[in-house]
Order: sequence, then structure tokens, then C-alpha cells
Amino acid sequence: MRTTWMKWKDTAAGYVFVGPMLLGVLVLTVAPILISLVLSFTEWNFMKGFSPGAIKFTGLANFARLADDEVFIRSVINNFTFMIQVPIGLAISLLLAVLINKHVYFKSFFKVVYFFPYVSSVVAVSVIWMVLFQPSFGPVNHMLTAIGIDNPPKWLADIHYAMPSVIMIVVWINIGFNLIIYMAGLQSIPKDLYEAADIDGAGPASKFFKLTLPLLTPTTFFLLVTGIISSFKVFDIINVLTQGGPALSTSVIVYYLYETAFINLNMGYASAMAWILFILVFIITVIQWKAQQKWVNY
Repeated sequence: MRTTWMKWKDTAAGYVFVGPMLLGVLVLTVAPILISLVLSFTEWNFMKGFSPGAIKFTGLANFARLADDEVFIRSVINNFTFMIQVPIGLAISLLLAVLINKHVYFKSFFKVVYFFPYVSSVVAVSVIWMVLFQPSFGPVNHMLTAIGIDNPPKWLADIHYAMPSVIMIVVWINIGFNLIIYMAGLQSIPKDLYEAADIDGAGPASKFFKLTLPLLTPTTFFLLVTGIISSFKVFDIINVLTQGGPALSTSVIVYYLYETAFINLNMGYASAMAWILFILVFIITVIQWKAQQKWVNY
């Protein structure tokens, strides 16, 4: 009897400690997800509140409308284009991590330097890059003009260069985070393996491709999954830098969703976008989980 009482007491104490977290998850995460699912089948301007007739059930009309929405389709394409920044950032971060880990003194200093943009305010970083890329008096175009380029790009103001510019900035911001994770992975590789490779006469390239790269595949997989999910959720830097322009060249799903929900006040249509976004991210993540069995070495 005493044992049963102690087990019940321990269980109750556990629920008391995790209760606030569970309540927060239910109220702030689970409930909004379920509500958005219901709203995706309705037409509702939340400024009208919950008065009779304010919420109209429309069935699958919102999802059918998305299939013909050129702005949404363009935003989806832009999201997949923006996703290119993930492998580019991982490649640069891995190269820097290997160089700093083996050939650089004051490793901690360089970790801080590269990590600083990642923890800095997105607004501050974006404003700095807006000044750097300013077409008329920006330092970047001044430098290009000085080396003989007569018509340098307009960068964020050019429909052909706006998305590459945003990708470049995001890669620069995220290098610090990827670098820290890769360096942790490098330091977890047993040094005995490299010593054995040296004895066998393996060169630097052979050790990198046959030892370092395979043993870092779990780290790469983690960064790849989180990076692709983050690329589909990108909003803040787009909102500050371009507001989806010029001519929708940098419009992404979350930014269009924000405009639809909080500027055009169409919550039902925005909820349908949110669920399409969820389905896209879910499918891509499942594909990655299936594919990792062929290239990730644990």
C-alpha cells in the first residue's frame, strides 16, 4: 500500500512540474493548430469578430483558390529557390570548420566572430546590408565601379538579383550556427582514426572524403533538416529587406500568408496557406528521413 502511495505521489509531483509546460503547449500550440484547420474551410474577416454570419463555411474553396493564385504559386517557387541557401551555407561552414579546427589559433575567438551575426538582431543586420547594397551610394557598388564595372547590379532593387542577394545575406548570417555545430562534430571524431590513416599514407583529401565527411553525416543531416524547415519559415528578413518585392521576386509563403491574414484580413485563406505549407514541409522532411538511411553513417 505504501509503495502504491509513493508511486502516486511521485506521478502527481511530475504532473505538477510539467503541467505549466503542457498547458502552454495546449493553449499556445495545439489549440491554434486545430483552430487554423477549422478556419481553412471558412471565410472569416476577424475584424467582424464572432457575430452571426461573420464566419462562412466554404468547404475546399480556399484550397481550390490557392491552385489558381499566381502570387501563391510564385511564392512557393521562390521558397524552393531560397532553399538553395541551405547546401551552400553547409558547404561553406564545413570548409571553415575544418580550417579553423586544424590550422587556426584562437579557435574560440573565430567561433565568436562567425557566430555574432547569427545572434544579432535581424533588423540591424538587414539595415546594414541594405546600406551596403544601396544601388547609388552603397559601398559594394562603389567598389565594383572602382574596378571597372560600369553598370553594377541594383541588388535588392533588381528582380534578377533580389533573391540571390537575400540568399547571400542569409548564408552569411547562418554560417556561425552551422560552424559551431560542425566544430562540435569534428571534435567528437576520435583522433586515433586520423593517426591510423596517416600510418596508411592517406593524404589530406583522402582523410577528408573517407573519414571526416562520412563521420559528419549525422551532423550534416541535422543541419540539413533544420535548415530546410527554417527556409520555409523565413519571414523576418524578407519583411525588412524587400517586403516580397520587387515584382514578387522575393515573396515567400509565410510573407504572403502574413499579408493575407493581417493586412487583407482574410484569415480563412491564410489558414489554408498555412496547412499547404505544413504539408510541403512534412513531405520534404519525410523524404529526407527516408533518404538518410542511404548516406548517413551512425
